[in-house]
Amino acid sequence: MTFTTEQLSNIPHTLSEPRFATYLQHSNNDPNKALELYQWNLEISSAFMTPIHLYEIVTRNAVIEPLEIIYTSNWPWDRSFILSLPDPSRSYSPRQNLINVGNDTRNSTMGKVVAELKFAFWEKMFTSRHDVRIWNPHFRSVFRHAPSSQNIHSLREKIYNDIFAIRKLRNRIAHHEPIFTRNLQEDYDRILELISWRDPIASDWLDSIQKVSELLTNKP
Repeated sequence: MTFTTEQLSNIPHTLSEPRFATYLQHSNNDPNKALELYQWNLEISSAFMTPIHLYEIVTRNAVIEPLEIIYTSNWPWDRSFILSLPDPSRSYSPRQNLINVGNDTRNSTMGKVVAELKFAFWEKMFTSRHDVRIWNPHFRSVFRHAPSSQNIHSLREKIYNDIFAIRKLRNRIAHHEPIFTRNLQEDYDRILELISWRDPIASDWLDSIQKVSELLTNKP
């Protein structure tokens, strides 16, 4: 639908002028094209929630699998595991996040703790500090379909960097920020790759139900 300039005159105020200006700058200052880009950004943001949902679930489960082997299903309350986590005082602390969630009386089971931990917790589980105890002995069994030609360190490091990128994408979507300037095909490929390393059938299923790819081919 195309509107007259007069009809669109209040759109910047309605959506906030700084926000709409971002879309105008990438649309040759054409309000109709900017609105079309805004709509596309809404649609692609919504479409990404399905892959991101599965990505986060798969990532969690990939971490939980070795934790249960090493610390049993009570790993959220295992003191040795808790003390193995970093605890920076001026930035996100995985240790404090786990302690706070685990001490909440509403989170009486491992499943409830898992649901309440921040996405950043799972990201930080892929840092090198966990190589000796977790990833060196368990990476290949957790990610059975990861490339055998690459060493565990480089594969684990790639997962860490990819989770960081996807978490940033997730946060931008959650805060209704524009994502159209990102390399969204690369973001989607990151998601599909990690899932395929766990289970190629699951990644094929995701690829068959997602709507991201179609939208990427129709970007304004």
